[in-house]
Amino acid sequence: MGKDSNFTDEERKSEMGITAKNENSNKKTRRRKRSSIFPRFACMRLDDEVSVVETPSGECSFDVEATQNGHAPPPPHLVVMVNGLIGSADDWRYAAKQFVKAYSRDVIVHCSDSNCSTLTFDGVDIMGTRLAEEVLSVIKQHPHLQKISFVCHSLGGLVSRYAIAKLYEQGSARRACGEEMECSLNGSTDSCVEEVSKRKIAGLEPVNFITCATPHLGCRGHKQAPAFCGLYTLEKVASSSSWLLGRSGRHLFLKDCDEGKPPLLLRMASDSEDLPFISALQSFKRRVAYANTSFDYLVGWSTSSLRRRNELPKRRNLKKGDKYPHIVNVDEATSVSNQEETPTEAKINGRKSNEMEEAMIRGLTRLSWERVDVSFKGSKQRYFAHTTIQVTNYCFNSDGADVIQHMIDNFAV
Repeated sequence: MGKDSNFTDEERKSEMGITAKNENSNKKTRRRKRSSIFPRFACMRLDDEVSVVETPSGECSFDVEATQNGHAPPPPHLVVMVNGLIGSADDWRYAAKQFVKAYSRDVIVHCSDSNCSTLTFDGVDIMGTRLAEEVLSVIKQHPHLQKISFVCHSLGGLVSRYAIAKLYEQGSARRACGEEMECSLNGSTDSCVEEVSKRKIAGLEPVNFITCATPHLGCRGHKQAPAFCGLYTLEKVASSSSWLLGRSGRHLFLKDCDEGKPPLLLRMASDSEDLPFISALQSFKRRVAYANTSFDYLVGWSTSSLRRRNELPKRRNLKKGDKYPHIVNVDEATSVSNQEETPTEAKINGRKSNEMEEAMIRGLTRLSWERVDVSFKGSKQRYFAHTTIQVTNYCFNSDGADVIQHMIDNFAV
């Protein structure tokens, strides 16, 4: 008699089931081992619940919006995404799609490309003027727009600050008193009016101004560019070699002095005789600065978060959350500096890194900022923190997806 004759049919099926489960378990284990060696490319796992469409909007720039069904009204909110040094519109492709999927009825995203590749060496002012012209062109193509926001990476944040000053409009309007207010003039609310300040960017209501790893205070000074390890000699050599980055390099290292004027970044920390830089920033409902706490070798934590170094949070107090594993600290926009702005003449005469840095901090922190600190410590992508915070390429910067999600979840529509 065969060995299996002692088992009933049910026992054989049960034994075969256990064997199949064990084989499946072994396959899953082998799969997990392979995935630990070869990371899964998250770009193959994008959420496609909301279909999006890309429309060319220039030579290389494009608009991203949801596919509209039926007779739904077009989105009223324009989100302009601006690339950094040697970047392009493609750098924001992943983030643009996520924004549209989250707010399919509300936003249309324009990925700017007026300053791409080597055009980013032309200087903050020239690039800002080009961006302003591009924004006006986009608005003409979408006459239904009512609101505008900017999401910027690295140098793109400075370019956008210049552009909004070019696009800033301030006027006054007269509106009738609300229905809850009683008017003594014939009892008519239409007869009671008040003067209202109207602040617009290119004719639209400004809402969010968001920067990621932007050197708001420039790259000159101790640890503002971590690649130089805080060594004075290296920083001095880098400052002397700023011409390698063209006019943009001189702006970043505060080496420009056009027509005897202070460096451009100093002028951009206040309303100058040229442009209303601070008034334009102030017109936005929210101002947010995302900053890498470490492993960003191009832009330091202090300059990207608009803080003095002694104001930076203690690293031991930084804690990762479950929903946003790489967001380690959030400072709400509660405090505004009451310090008087340093006069322009003092900025010209000082010319010391610490004095210019202090002048810029004082000017910019007269406005409230939300500060979001990001850490990729422990991530395989930490050495690319400068691009990972933006998710420049989702296949290689996927760890920054939670940072983009944090932007989306806190975005004011």
